[in-house]
Amino acid sequence: MSQPAVQQFGKWRSMLWPIHGFELKKFLPMFLLFFFINFNYTILRDTKDTLIVTATGAETIPFLKFWGVLPGAIIFMLIFTKLSNMVKRENLFIGVMATFGIFFGLYGTVLYANRDAISPIALTNWMYANLPQGLHGLIGMIRYWPSSLFYIMAELWGSAAVSLLFWGFANQITKVAESKRFYALFGLGANLAMFPSGELIKKFARIKDTLPAGVDPWAVTLNYTMTAVVIACAAAIATYFWINKKVLTDARFYDPNELKPKSKKDKPKMSIKESMLYLARSPYLGCIAILVMAYGVSINLVEVTWKKQLSLQYTNANDYQEFMGGFSQATGALTIFMMLFVGGNVIRRFGWGKAAMFTPVVLAVTGIGFFAFVIFRDQLGGFISMFGTTPLMLAVMFGAIQNIMSKATKYSMFDPTKEMAYIPLDADAKLKGKAAIDVVGARMGKSGGALIQQGLLIAFSAVSIVEVAPYIAAILAVMIGAWIVAVRALDKRFTALNAQKDAEAAAAALAAKQPAQPEPQLTT
Repeated sequence: MSQPAVQQFGKWRSMLWPIHGFELKKFLPMFLLFFFINFNYTILRDTKDTLIVTATGAETIPFLKFWGVLPGAIIFMLIFTKLSNMVKRENLFIGVMATFGIFFGLYGTVLYANRDAISPIALTNWMYANLPQGLHGLIGMIRYWPSSLFYIMAELWGSAAVSLLFWGFANQITKVAESKRFYALFGLGANLAMFPSGELIKKFARIKDTLPAGVDPWAVTLNYTMTAVVIACAAAIATYFWINKKVLTDARFYDPNELKPKSKKDKPKMSIKESMLYLARSPYLGCIAILVMAYGVSINLVEVTWKKQLSLQYTNANDYQEFMGGFSQATGALTIFMMLFVGGNVIRRFGWGKAAMFTPVVLAVTGIGFFAFVIFRDQLGGFISMFGTTPLMLAVMFGAIQNIMSKATKYSMFDPTKEMAYIPLDADAKLKGKAAIDVVGARMGKSGGALIQQGLLIAFSAVSIVEVAPYIAAILAVMIGAWIVAVRALDKRFTALNAQKDAEAAAAALAAKQPAQPEPQLTT
C-alpha cells in the first residue's frame, strides 16, 4: 500500500474508530454499560405505552406525565441527592440499578398478575359515573395504578439510569481527551441497542400465536420482557463492578487527583421565578429557551394523538407491542444515519441557522400530514381505499414517520445546534443561562404539552383525544411558528456574536504580532 493510501486509511480510521488499542480495556466495558442501560430504556419506553394505552387510553398519558412523572422525578431527585451524601458512589449506582430491576421483576410476576385484586374498581366506577368526561384519563390513571406506577418508573429510568448513573459516572472517570473520542461512539452504542431490544420486543409479542386457549398472552409476553430487563440490569451491575475493579485500578485510565475538578464553580440553583426573570433580561437566552420549550411541547402534542390512533389500529396489547418494537428499530437506524452522515454535514455546509431550522420544518411537514389524516379521515376514506389501506392506518404511519424523524433530528440536529448556541456567550451567561433553561425550558417543555391536553379534554368534556385534535393541531402550528421565529432571531444574534468574537480574536492576534515599542528614555 502506498504512503498516501496509508495516510488516507489512517485518516478514515481516526474518523470512524478513534480508539487506540490499549484503550479498549476502558472503552468496551463503558460501551457495554451504556448498551445495557439503553437496551432497557427501549424496552421500558415501548412497554409503558402499551400498558397504559391499551388498558385505559392515550388520554391518560397527559395526566400521568403531570401528576405522576413530574412529582416522581422530584421525589427521586431528593432521595438520590440525600443518598449521594451518605453512601459511596459504587453502592449508590448498584443500589439504584438493583431497585429498578427488582421493581420491574415484581411488576411482571406479582403486580400485573394481581392487578384486578389491588385496583380500586368500585371507586373508579363511581368516578366514571359522576365526574366530567374530560377527567376519564385521570380516573384511568387511578384505576390502573400498578400500570401507572410502571409508567412512572419507566420514565424515571431515562433520567436516573441514563443521565445520572451512566453520564455521571462517565464524566467522573473520563479525561477530556478521551471524551472527545469516546462520547460520540457511546451515542452510537445507545442507538445500536435499539436493534436487539426491538427484535426481542417483537419476538415476545408474537408468543400469542403459540399459546393454548385460556392463557393470557400479554401476561406471558410481559413476563418474558421483564425477565430481559432484569437480566440487563444484572449485566449492567456486573459491568460496572468490573470497571471499578479492573479499569479504575489501572493508572493509565483513572487518576482521582487528575480528574478531580479544580476550583470549579458550582452550577447555580435557580427557582422558576428567578430563571424566568434571568431569561427575560437576555433575548439571546430567551430564544434558546423557546427552542427547548417548543420542541418539548410539540413532540408531546403529536405523540399522544398518534398513540391514540395506534391503539385504535392495534387493540390487542401484543400487536401494539410488536409494532412498537419495529418502531424502535426504525428510530435507531435513522438516528445512526442522521448522526453519521447528515447532522454534521448540514451544520458545516449550510451554517447554524439552516441546521437549527431543520427540526421545526420536519415537525411542521410531518405534523401537518399526520393531523390532516386524523381530522379529515372520514372525508378521505374513498380516496385512500384506492391504495389498499385505511385512513386510520395512514394516520398511524404518518405519526410513526413524524415520531421517528423528530427523534432522529433531535439527536443529530437539534441537540448540537442548541449546544452550539451557548458557545459565543461569556462564562457567566453560559453557566446561569443553562441553569435557567434547564429549569424553565425543560420543565415547561415536558409538562406544557400535558397541561394543554388536559385543559382541552376537560374544557370540551372530551372522552377521546381525537375529539380535540383540531385544537391540538392549531396549537402545534402556533408553537412551531414561534419556534421558527426564535430560530431566525437567534441566528442573527449568533452570527453577530460570532463575528464580534472573531474580530476580537483577530485584534488580539494582531496586537501580539506587533513589536513592543521601546519606552522613551528620560534625558537630563
